[in-house]
Amino acid sequence: MYLKSIEVQGFKSFANKIVFDFHNGITGIVGPNGSGKSNVADAVRWVLGEQRAKQLRGGSMQDVIFSGTENRKPLSYASVAITLDNADHQLAIDFQEVTVTRKLYRSGESEYLINGSICRLKDVNELFYDTGIGKEGYSIIGQGQIDKILSGKPEERRELFDEAAGIVKFKRRKNMSVKKLEEETQNLLRVTDILSELEKQIGPLEKQSEKAKEYLKKKEELKSYDINLFLMESVRIREQIGEVERQLANAQEEFDATQKKYNDTKVEYEEIESQLDEIDGTMEHTKSQLNETHLLKQQLEGQIELLKEQINSAKMSDEHFAQRSTHIHVEITERKKNEEEYLKEQNILQQQLDTQKTAENEVNSQLAAIQLRITELTANIEQWKQDIMDMLNHRAVTKAKIQHFDTLLEQMKVRKAEMNKKLIEISSDVSVQDESIRGYEKDLQEISEEIQTYIAEVKSQEEKIQELQRTLAKRTEQLRAGQTAYHREASRLESLKNITERYDGYGNSIRKVMEKKEQEQGLLGVVADLIKVDKAYEIAIETALGGSIQNIVTDNENTAKRMIQYLKQNKFGRATFLPLTAITGGGGIRQPEALCEKGVIGLANTLVTVEDKFKVLADSLLGRTIVVEKIDDGIALARKYRQSLRIVTVEGELINPGGAMTGGAFKNTSNLLSRRREIEEFEKTVVQLKKEMTVMEEEIAVIKQERAGCYEKIEENNQKLQKKYVIQNTLKMNLNQANTKKENILKMTGDMHREGKELEEQAAELLENQESIRIELDTSEKLERELNKKIEEQQLLLEKEKVSENETMQKAENIHLTLANLEQKNEFILENLSRIHEEMAKFDEELEQLRQNKENSSLEIGEKEKQIEEIRTTITNSKELFEEIELKIQNLSQEKEILTQKNKDFLTKREELSKHMSDLDKESFRLNSKKETFEETLEKQINYMWEEYEITYSKARELRNETFTDLSEIKRQIQLLKSEIRGLGSVNVNAIEDYKNVSERYDFLKTQYDDLVEAKETLIQIIEELDTAMRKQFAERFKEIASEFDKVFKQLFGGGKGTLELMEDEDILEAGIRIIAQPPGKKLQNMMQLSGGEKALTAISLLFAIQNLKPSPFCLLDEIEAALDDSNVTRFAQYLHKLTKNTQFIVITHRRGTMTAADRLYGITMQEKGVSTLVSVDLLEKDLTK
Repeated sequence: MYLKSIEVQGFKSFANKIVFDFHNGITGIVGPNGSGKSNVADAVRWVLGEQRAKQLRGGSMQDVIFSGTENRKPLSYASVAITLDNADHQLAIDFQEVTVTRKLYRSGESEYLINGSICRLKDVNELFYDTGIGKEGYSIIGQGQIDKILSGKPEERRELFDEAAGIVKFKRRKNMSVKKLEEETQNLLRVTDILSELEKQIGPLEKQSEKAKEYLKKKEELKSYDINLFLMESVRIREQIGEVERQLANAQEEFDATQKKYNDTKVEYEEIESQLDEIDGTMEHTKSQLNETHLLKQQLEGQIELLKEQINSAKMSDEHFAQRSTHIHVEITERKKNEEEYLKEQNILQQQLDTQKTAENEVNSQLAAIQLRITELTANIEQWKQDIMDMLNHRAVTKAKIQHFDTLLEQMKVRKAEMNKKLIEISSDVSVQDESIRGYEKDLQEISEEIQTYIAEVKSQEEKIQELQRTLAKRTEQLRAGQTAYHREASRLESLKNITERYDGYGNSIRKVMEKKEQEQGLLGVVADLIKVDKAYEIAIETALGGSIQNIVTDNENTAKRMIQYLKQNKFGRATFLPLTAITGGGGIRQPEALCEKGVIGLANTLVTVEDKFKVLADSLLGRTIVVEKIDDGIALARKYRQSLRIVTVEGELINPGGAMTGGAFKNTSNLLSRRREIEEFEKTVVQLKKEMTVMEEEIAVIKQERAGCYEKIEENNQKLQKKYVIQNTLKMNLNQANTKKENILKMTGDMHREGKELEEQAAELLENQESIRIELDTSEKLERELNKKIEEQQLLLEKEKVSENETMQKAENIHLTLANLEQKNEFILENLSRIHEEMAKFDEELEQLRQNKENSSLEIGEKEKQIEEIRTTITNSKELFEEIELKIQNLSQEKEILTQKNKDFLTKREELSKHMSDLDKESFRLNSKKETFEETLEKQINYMWEEYEITYSKARELRNETFTDLSEIKRQIQLLKSEIRGLGSVNVNAIEDYKNVSERYDFLKTQYDDLVEAKETLIQIIEELDTAMRKQFAERFKEIASEFDKVFKQLFGGGKGTLELMEDEDILEAGIRIIAQPPGKKLQNMMQLSGGEKALTAISLLFAIQNLKPSPFCLLDEIEAALDDSNVTRFAQYLHKLTKNTQFIVITHRRGTMTAADRLYGITMQEKGVSTLVSVDLLEKDLTK
């Protein structure tokens, strides 16, 4: 990756659009002072995200926009774009070229773009993470930064080393994680506060919810019993009504019948007369029957003749059955013959099928063997082809190696010739340099002693600053802890106030009513809001109040009535209201002497504080409850006064009149009564914490002021030191130059001898390698020819096998077709055999039917003969009929005499009917009254079911429970349930929904709490892992940088020693870095003691060391060699060339040595005042030579 171009328009002095194109190597940017050369470096720094105008040598960010000249108007925006070659994809983006653009408008708007797409500054920063490129990296070194690297505080050098060590992205991730951890901690505090408040609500609501569930459960049971009682009573009453209706119908029917008899007596008389006439007619009819009997006898004799003819006909049918049976036997014989023929044909087909199947199996086996051989041959051929390809690839690589070796040998010969030429040119001047070195060392010793005095004083002030730093860190930590506590308590206070204002923990209906408090002046508040109580008695008083703690207090009954109507209209549920005008005092307890008993604290109403107008309310709710210390005291007191007192303990146990006891553990540690007290306590705590923070901030300000005084003293001493260092650095520079010249001469000679020996060894090794490679090429070509021959042979075998495969497959297909044809014929024969078997079965069935018909015919003949015998018997017995007719005539005569007697009894019967009608009328009236009573009872029950449960009779029948059969048991259960419901007292039915809502919210927040805890632990673990990785990586890289810095320092200074040290007693991730330089022939010195040139060369050594270890794709240097002398500029330029292997350099310079080293040059000048432009490099060089 390298920088391809920079496009600048409207940025500082670049009014016109200018494009700088770059290539690998060193590009120089030159021009007169003030021409705008450094604006190129500022442009690159700006486009990479620099936000500090001071770093861009401006007062505000608007200063980067071209501000105009005498002849030009100001521009409205500035734009800079850099294009990088990303062919190696070093940047994590899927583009071969990456263009980063930044634009700033005078309106204040700005934008970043990556390849034309708008993005964020964060995206630009992340794109260049860990590449060395960036506003804080080491790819842009501007004017003054060299001195800043060396003269700045050790802590200020961290950014450069962090970027070089590759831990910047880890630090940023850590900072993001720490920020997120702080956010998660604050969220955790808020969630914890809310959970704490919800836990306070859940306890009372759970009690109320359980009580409401119990109430609804009993109400549901009562409903079930009521419905079944209603149904059973309805059935009983309806049955009674039905019975009465039947009795009434019978009575009415009997009345109607009697009345009819009474009214129709004449008709009855005429009927008797008619009966007498009928008897006479019957007698005449009986006589005619005698004549008819004679006629019947003749008819029976005719029937006998007919039956005889039918018997003759049946005997003829038997002959027909015999003929059909004979025909069927003939058909069966024919079918058996056909069956034998088909079976014979089937046996022949089966033999043919077996033969064809055997042939098919043999052909399939042959085909499988052929296909297996084809597969093996194909695999061998492919393998050999792959081997040939591998050999060809390897051979190409080997030939490339031979060419490379030839090139290297040629280069070695050229280099050896150059070294011989340089050795001839080198002259020995060691003795002259030794004399100069002794003079410089004497003068340097004297000035160094003066400097040590100032250094000791500076060290004393630095130690004092360190002590102040420790004190300041301690105070700052205390302040941070105080701020955390303050924000935590303030958050809890705000949360508690919000919960109180929202009436969380109260029923939904309570909250809805209290939302109307502002509009409804008569709403005075809930009971918990109006009562104050000491913390010691909060649990006791809340237990004593029970569900009444959520009752709403109003000024009068009208307000309560309006609120009840409001709840009804909106279906918000139910609530209990306590109008002050309707409440009377509790009247105390009947046994005041109980207050003097052991363990008694007093009546509950005496332990609370209320306004005067609510005194009656407190007496009413708490005036009959005694508060005792312990439950044992309460039990003793209850026993003494025969369980007639209501007693509550300080810990919340409750003893009700009658002996019922309530107690156990509370699920939360707070209650509704404690909220006001907790708010006051939190407010006091918050005020105290705020006061403590103010005191600590003042102490910190004093410490910082004292530290600033120490810094001023150090600065004063440093200025004095600076003057001494100037003298010392001049001496050092002269001494270094003398030592350097001497060492360079000696070192250059030794280096050339060593390099010559190494070149000879490398040449011998290359020649040896060339010979072995040629032998390897010959072997490879021979093996290729052998493999090609094998492939041709195997290819011929493969073609033969494929021909054989086709023939065998054709043969297998013919056999398969023949086999299919035989199987079809076999199926046809099987179908015919099945048909013959079915026909023979039908013939057998028909024979059986004929046999049965023949037997039936014989039975019919016998039956008809039996009928003839019976008819003859009937004729014989006709004499008995004559006797019966005569007897009937005699009976009719007797009946006539009886009817005559009935006429005489007529008058007596009429009187009896009249009396009976009167009795039936009375019975009808009684039954009607009874029916009306039953119907009224049934109507009352129907109305009760509708009013109580809104259930009709048909709906009730759907809810019938068949297991309820005992009516008396149902009535007993109803009375028991009603008693239990009354025993529950006042019930808040809405508590079930409220408890569900609060529980769901609690569970949701609890899940959030667990997630936050897990997230917090994960973030802490991530921070620890990042710290560990950064410490390890920084320690390793710092060691490498320190080692490389020493090497580069020696190369650029021609000896000496460069050392990097971490500040002691500090975290390795935050520790400052001390740079110590020892130029050749000098002692280890503080950076302040070095000359300007030595400082610059030391900083350049550090930058070059970092570039060696972690090269950035490009590096822009802005006149960093300005303080170097010509010889050091030459070294600088030579080392710069060494680094171009991995890094592209753009160098802004005035120095001719650097210009000479550049591969290409750009010239910048101001032909128009205030406007920078590019000029011809040739023109520029002519100007420079004048």
